Amino acid sequence: MRMDELAGRVVIVTGAGRGLGREHALLMAQEGARVVVNDIGSSTSGEGSDPQPANETASEIRALGGECIAHSDSVAEWTGARSLINTAIEHFGDLHVLVNNAGILRDRMLANMSCEEWDSVIRVHLRGHFCPSRFAASYWRDQYKAGHREDRSLINTSSTSGLLGNVGQSNYGAAKAGIASMTIIADKELGRYGVRANAIAPAARTRLTEGLSSQVPDEGFDPGNPANIAPFVAYLATDSCDLHGHIYFIHGGTVQLMQPWALHDAISINDRWTIERLRDSCSQFADTRFPGIEALSDSTE
Repeated sequence: MRMDELAGRVVIVTGAGRGLGREHALLMAQEGARVVVNDIGSSTSGEGSDPQPANETASEIRALGGECIAHSDSVAEWTGARSLINTAIEHFGDLHVLVNNAGILRDRMLANMSCEEWDSVIRVHLRGHFCPSRFAASYWRDQYKAGHREDRSLINTSSTSGLLGNVGQSNYGAAKAGIASMTIIADKELGRYGVRANAIAPAARTRLTEGLSSQVPDEGFDPGNPANIAPFVAYLATDSCDLHGHIYFIHGGTVQLMQPWALHDAISINDRWTIERLRDSCSQFADTRFPGIEALSDSTE
């Protein structure tokens, strides 16, 4: 049922040709948003380009009566990211929401990973979040200073691979952990301009998680359906949402607030430590476990 929760909002979704991004774009359009669908149309490892995925999602939105434009430049490129932000502003007259979602995978154990495999994943994920965010932030700041003070929302896509760790994904995990930190900092910097920044750590069945996610159940609710993630992302995009500066784990019907890095246990003396004294005192750290985090990590494997 369409509720027009996003009526009047202009939204960009990157990586919206397939998977999570496609679901985000479709639901937001159904809720009345005018949407820019961005997708370079590469393989899961980032090779090649094809405008068809972005065009197909845009066509679906128009078939449902929504307003949409496709964009297939790379968001990891400075000029492509600038073009994306300008396309929304020039075509729809404003920009209220940026959903950074585009990503690739090049999994490899650390001892075998090449520099190119590291750089390509960091580039698409971390730089691919930074570049469009930078141009959106600049636009939003200038609009606020000019007196056009509307609610704006930056929504990034992190992952438990970065926040909890996952074997074989040091490149992907490093990028996703960086995205989480960037989100918290962006919220602190941009809040003065009416911008809320949040990130999601989704668990769903997509091209990137084939073989890892749960299979489609024969009947009943499907926790792995990527459409389950879209409602929370759409909520973060509404002008009535007051959430900001947080990262949320989402799987099936569960939304869970994640705790950032925090100080936990401590040892302290009123002197400079020696290696010998540290050897005796640090043993209490060795067996420390965080049950809540371990349970969440187990549930996503």
